[in-house]
Amino acid sequence: MSEPAELVARLRATGRTVACAESLTGGLLSAAIVDVPGASDVFVGGVVAYATELKRALVGVDAHLLEERGPVDPEVAEELADRIRAVCAVDGRPADLGLATTGVAGPDPQGGKPPGLAYIGVASPRGIRSVELRVQGDRPTVRLAAVERALAEAAVELDALDSGDALDATDGLDAGDSG
Repeated sequence: MSEPAELVARLRATGRTVACAESLTGGLLSAAIVDVPGASDVFVGGVVAYATELKRALVGVDAHLLEERGPVDPEVAEELADRIRAVCAVDGRPADLGLATTGVAGPDPQGGKPPGLAYIGVASPRGIRSVELRVQGDRPTVRLAAVERALAEAAVELDALDSGDALDATDGLDAGDSG
């Protein structure tokens, strides 16, 4: 399942919700989800925190982490995903699934990180993890690849939640992708 319609259907069937914290994708992930009829039943909200300072101010990413590592970092992706669940809580209930994107769309490097490097953060009651992507291509290609991977990782997380699997030390430790 990597299609937004499948994600929405699956969330609706289980009564779960999703929230997104986006940097690299600039709202594309949220838009892909809300384009699906019925998304209002499951999509509680999102934040586009493109500027590094907004990752801290709006979403709550640790300022020291951002200062030490910069915004393109697996731990930043994890904090974005984890904290957006609470930021988008409805009636005191955090979103069941938090998704986050951060990376370098290019064409130029950012903070010493190469174009095409991206991290997807995933958080749920099961835990928090991140996945690294290395995508070859122009800005639209990199951003769309991040959206597709975030949707695919949402499916992986829902599978694990449905089966009751615990997060283990190797989850999310992905060597990367070529595109």
